[in-house]
Amino acid sequence: MHTPVSPTLSEKADAFAALHQRPGGFVIPNPWDVGSARLLRHLGFEALAGTSAGYAFSRGQPDNTIPRDELLAHLRDIAAATDLPVSADLGCGFGDTPQAAADTIRRAGETGIVGGSIEDHSGRPEDAPYPLALATERVRAAVEAARALPFRFTLTARAENFFIGRRDLADTIARLQAFQEAGADVLYAPGLVTEQDVTTVRREIDRPLNVLLGMPGMTLNAGDLGRLGINRISVGGSLARAAYGELLRAATELRDAGTCGYTARAVPGAELNRLFAPHAPGAD
Repeated sequence: MHTPVSPTLSEKADAFAALHQRPGGFVIPNPWDVGSARLLRHLGFEALAGTSAGYAFSRGQPDNTIPRDELLAHLRDIAAATDLPVSADLGCGFGDTPQAAADTIRRAGETGIVGGSIEDHSGRPEDAPYPLALATERVRAAVEAARALPFRFTLTARAENFFIGRRDLADTIARLQAFQEAGADVLYAPGLVTEQDVTTVRREIDRPLNVLLGMPGMTLNAGDLGRLGINRISVGGSLARAAYGELLRAATELRDAGTCGYTARAVPGAELNRLFAPHAPGAD
């Protein structure tokens, strides 16, 4: 029986970078644990992205509360779970300084992931985005750390204005352009929901753009975004939230009605056993 040869880290890194150059873009879903990563691999997705929110929820904690060492250990598990390239949400880099962002990228490069994002916001609700000069220096330091890794690490720079409710498109574009000049491989402004905003940002940059699908108020779908020239389409913590939503609905039915109608929607145990078997497609 032929045993498939797993791709090397460099091969996964090169494949991930190449996906960003493909016409029509690609969808990169966000698993929150090993099981969800393997299921997404089984469904035929070509790359995976971590979700800091989804992982935090799985630990019973709010987003932006997981320590760096714990998150990196989690990313190591996700990267080892399938043969797909994995990128990661690395928040602000676990520190406000350029040095902190660079150190996080260096350490992330040891986990088996092949890409990651650095935000221009601390994650503290009371804070505004970092001043542009500092935000740019943080991206530049992260890029330098990524380039020093022994494989092609795809560095994504995020402008968080819209995601934190600061709807300043001009400032968002200025930040993305500065991050582009600092060497970021991919640009990302989560929270864009209208075709006009998406196309305006796409027109003003010359690097691949990631757009977050499924934000409140967004009517665009993945096909729409691909036609608009968007290179990468992610879904953040929404798959994890969908799973927890189903758990809450099922448990509420059980508590209030004492019934198990939710089992009609559940995946059969035999199917999951088959999918998670050691030699199933996408399993190690």
